[in-house]
Amino acid sequence: MLTLGSYTRQFEAAFAAAHSGPAEPASASVPKAVAVASGTAALEIVLRAIGVSGKDVIIPANTFFATAEAALRAGGRPVFADIDAGTLALSPETVAAALTPHTAAVILVHIGGLISPHADQLRDLCDQRGIILVEDAAHAHGSTYDGRFAGAFGVAAAFSFYPTKVVTCGEGGLILTSSAGLEDEARIYRDQGKGSFGANHHVRHGYAWRMGEINAVTGLVHLRRMRAAIERRRAVAARYDEALAALNGLAPLGEPAGCRSNIYKYIAVLPAGADRASFKRELARQHEVRLAGEVYDLPLHHQPVFAEFAGPALPVAEDMCSRHICLPVHSDMRDDEIDEVLTAVSAVYGALAGV
Repeated sequence: MLTLGSYTRQFEAAFAAAHSGPAEPASASVPKAVAVASGTAALEIVLRAIGVSGKDVIIPANTFFATAEAALRAGGRPVFADIDAGTLALSPETVAAALTPHTAAVILVHIGGLISPHADQLRDLCDQRGIILVEDAAHAHGSTYDGRFAGAFGVAAAFSFYPTKVVTCGEGGLILTSSAGLEDEARIYRDQGKGSFGANHHVRHGYAWRMGEINAVTGLVHLRRMRAAIERRRAVAARYDEALAALNGLAPLGEPAGCRSNIYKYIAVLPAGADRASFKRELARQHEVRLAGEVYDLPLHHQPVFAEFAGPALPVAEDMCSRHICLPVHSDMRDDEIDEVLTAVSAVYGALAGV
């Protein structure tokens, strides 16, 4: 069996277990996991299963292309919303401003591994209006807020196992949900819409969204290191926090009270008017320190492919997309590598800021 075999089932069970247990309230249902081909596929399957065709889906403007594209592929219409500057996530106010009479779903994106302290308020707002809250947890393996793991706040969460993620399968994705009905639908959609694996009997317009056994095996091995990887990333972040405190105007995004991020990205914000491109260029030229990609540098309502859905200006998203940087972080980062990054950042930022 090279697809949908025992290793896929083991990986699904292990990932669900790693996102439940001690950090879950005793009354919470143990989530079920459905492994699929990618994080994008996971989002599209969830949106198809909840039924967004012909309806509006509220999406933060500062997320990756795939979040909006999944809504489009599921038949929905993306409606871009502004964000809270402190978390780079949707807030109840920005969602309320983006609501339409046709809103069917809201996608809460955990940027950089941060879970917003507004997650419960967003769920309440959605529940009051008969709207479904979905989590884009592509960045948030093992992240928690108030003792609850990513995946515990919406009807379902979509994870990605792209090579850069804290847990990777090489390629792959996964749906985490406590809804038995949504789990069943996801298993149908991921295998060409078939009613059962071995039958030529199609009941949904599904696709080839299966996870291969080789990817599942890779994920199983990597998942064993998730807790240790997060601890190391958090240690790197602590060093960065301490050093940036001495650099006036270059501020870490910060971790809201109650949030425990996996530090998928270490995000810091340059002062207004700073030339990010020049800062990055000089880090590379003078010190051979190359910053990781932003999350994200061009908001979705400015992306050419989504021009017809652009809508009004979204000033906070536009500002934060233009000013933030991501310092290098990975799960095996050495102390001397941290020192190298901090020496470079201090020198180049000092020159940039004239200090």
